[in-house]
Amino acid sequence: MCATCGCGDDAGTRISDLDGTVHEIVHDTRPAAAVPHEHPHPHDHEHDHGHPDDHEHDHGHPDDHEHDHGHQHPQSPGTADAGHSPAAEGRTLISLEENLLAKNDLLAARNRGWLEGRGVQAFNVMSSPGAGKTTLLVRTIRELAGELEIGVIEGDQETSLDADRIRSTGRPVVQINTGAGCHLDAGMLQRALGALDPVPGSTLFIENVGNLVCPALFDLGESARVVVISVTEGDDKPQKYPHMFLAADLVIINKADLLPYVEFDVERCVRQARLLNPGVDVLTLSAATGDGMDGWLEWIRKNPHLAAAAAGSAPRSGGLRV
Repeated sequence: MCATCGCGDDAGTRISDLDGTVHEIVHDTRPAAAVPHEHPHPHDHEHDHGHPDDHEHDHGHPDDHEHDHGHQHPQSPGTADAGHSPAAEGRTLISLEENLLAKNDLLAARNRGWLEGRGVQAFNVMSSPGAGKTTLLVRTIRELAGELEIGVIEGDQETSLDADRIRSTGRPVVQINTGAGCHLDAGMLQRALGALDPVPGSTLFIENVGNLVCPALFDLGESARVVVISVTEGDDKPQKYPHMFLAADLVIINKADLLPYVEFDVERCVRQARLLNPGVDVLTLSAATGDGMDGWLEWIRKNPHLAAAAAGSAPRSGGLRV
């Protein structure tokens, strides 16, 4: 289980090769203390307990081993003053000494170095389900055919439906199915990069699992983060999902062709996004009709990550201001 969001770990993750061959990723991700173990020899326990009613008795345990409990446990640091201890106040003190995302961040740094070494610019494309990520990528690939070498990594809980749509463009694609997982992480991307093997100097689009919460927390090693929202979702998304918009390099407001039929205040949405993230770029377009796509294509072409990746250093923010 993911220690950060509580979703399933990648023990149920499936990654497909370019030919569609599916590989199941199965491994035990529990800490060593949680893994069951056996004692090499039988031994007996005896417990001497002091009870409130001033009587004592011995407990025999079915595992046939003995030891006496006649000791006191050391006090936790900082709780010497019983009058102000958590126990005295009916509270439990839990100390978190480990960065729960440390392993992911280490793998992300490795991914970033690997991508930079090949001069590959990688865009992590995130949105809620149905905002139009795949439609945007299909049109982008077709518009940039012959201009940029493009590969795609598709993330979904189940099916290869989106990967099949990308494959119809003739571009290489690898599917990651996360099972119960609600986001991609750096370890999943590392394995998918091995399967995709992107061409040096190419552009990589990573279509994350549809979710406006958890993907924002997990660095994959990408060059830039693109958040797609649609006008059918409402203009309050930056306020409701601030972490996602704080992490974004570009926000795309998609399905602009539906603006006459829905209540969506573009200016209000842009204003809220920039209150959270003053440097974020914002584009309004329709991936279905192609209106406004020129701004997106130009952002890709002129984004500093393209030149920076080739030079071996990719900044995390910046781009064409709109």
